[in-house]
Amino acid sequence: MPKLHQIIALADGKKARAVSGLTELHKLHQKTDLLNGIARTYRPINDEGEKLPSEAKLVQLRISESIERARAILTDVIDIVATQDVANTTAFADVIVDGKTIIRHVPATHLLFLEKQLTDLHTFVAKFPVLDPAEKWSKNGDSGDYATQASESIRTKKVPRNNVKYDATDKHPAQVETWMEDVPVGYWSTIKYSGGIPDADRRAMLARIVKLQEAVRTARGEANSTEVENVSVAKDFLGYVFDTP
Repeated sequence: MPKLHQIIALADGKKARAVSGLTELHKLHQKTDLLNGIARTYRPINDEGEKLPSEAKLVQLRISESIERARAILTDVIDIVATQDVANTTAFADVIVDGKTIIRHVPATHLLFLEKQLTDLHTFVAKFPVLDPAEKWSKNGDSGDYATQASESIRTKKVPRNNVKYDATDKHPAQVETWMEDVPVGYWSTIKYSGGIPDADRRAMLARIVKLQEAVRTARGEANSTEVENVSVAKDFLGYVFDTP
C-alpha cells in the first residue's frame, strides 16, 4: 500500500497535467474546421462532359475522442486527490517536544497549517523590541512595565556675573567685565520606563518556537507515513456527465 506522502507528491503533478491537458483540448475545440469533413464527386450530364476529380477532406477532430481523452485525464487526477483527501481523515500524529506531548492526535492537514503559523510567529517574535542593555531594569509592580533606578542630575540656570576691572574716574567710566555663569538651582530625578522585554526572554521564545517547528515537522512526517488505500470515484462521477443515458 502507498504512503500518504507518496500520494501527496504525485497529486500536484497530476493536477498540473490535468489543467494543461484540458486546456489543450479546449483550444482544439475552438478550431471548428478540424471537426468538419467533406466528400464530393462530379458526374457530367453526358459521357462527353468534362471529367473532374473528386474532392475529400477528412474529419481531424472528434468530440467523442476528446471525451475519452478528458475522461482519462480527469480519472487520473480525481482518483488520486480522492485518495489523498480520504487518507487525510485518518492521518494523525502527536506533537512531542523533549518527550512531552504538546498536542495530541493532530490531523496531517492541520500540522501543515501549524508549520506555516510557526514560521510567521518566529518572524513576529524576532522583531519584539527589547530593553536597552546599557540600563539596569526591574519589573514595575503590576503594570508589566520595566523601570530603571532613579538617577539624579543637576538643573542649572545661567546667571549674569560681572567684575569691575577699573573703577570710574572723572575722566573715564568704569570698565566692567560681564559673563553668564551656570548656577545649580535644583535636581532632576529620572526613572526610565519601557514596555519592551529582556533580550534573554525573546531569545528563549525563539528557541521554543524552533523546537516546536521541529516537533511539528516530525509529526507531519509521521502522519504522512500513514498507509492509504487507493480510492476510485472518477468512473461514476464522469460517467454521469459523459455516458449517454
